[in-house]
Amino acid sequence: MLGMRTYPKNYVADCRAHIDANVKAYRDLLSATRKDAVAAVKAFEATFFSDLVLVLDEFFVHRLRAVEGKDGNALNEVRMLSQSIMNNHGVLQADKTITYDPAKSVLKYAIGDQVKLTEEDFVRLSDAFLSEIETKFSADGA
Repeated sequence: MLGMRTYPKNYVADCRAHIDANVKAYRDLLSATRKDAVAAVKAFEATFFSDLVLVLDEFFVHRLRAVEGKDGNALNEVRMLSQSIMNNHGVLQADKTITYDPAKSVLKYAIGDQVKLTEEDFVRLSDAFLSEIETKFSADGA
């Protein structure tokens, strides 16, 4: 697939719905879990939401970097998190092509931090990411 300069609105909406459904499934599981098993589900949280970062990134893996920018935005943050999860045992690594400032990032991870997302972290990150996609990669029509 060629690099993507725009994404159809319905594609972005479908991706958002997929992410929302996964978050809802986690919440439903947590709600339905017996009190003595809640700790086990909470232990699963970081693994589940780290994997959802990979899903989120993959939905838009062909986004053009020239459109994405390199200013440390949410798109860059997801790119860095994904690469760190896949290739650096979940330890945030720098990307020399991105100007990353933890203070301006969504999750505030510093380079070298272990990536362990909570549900709340992932919801904030995915909302920021998808909003940035809608802003920078919007396509007219469906």
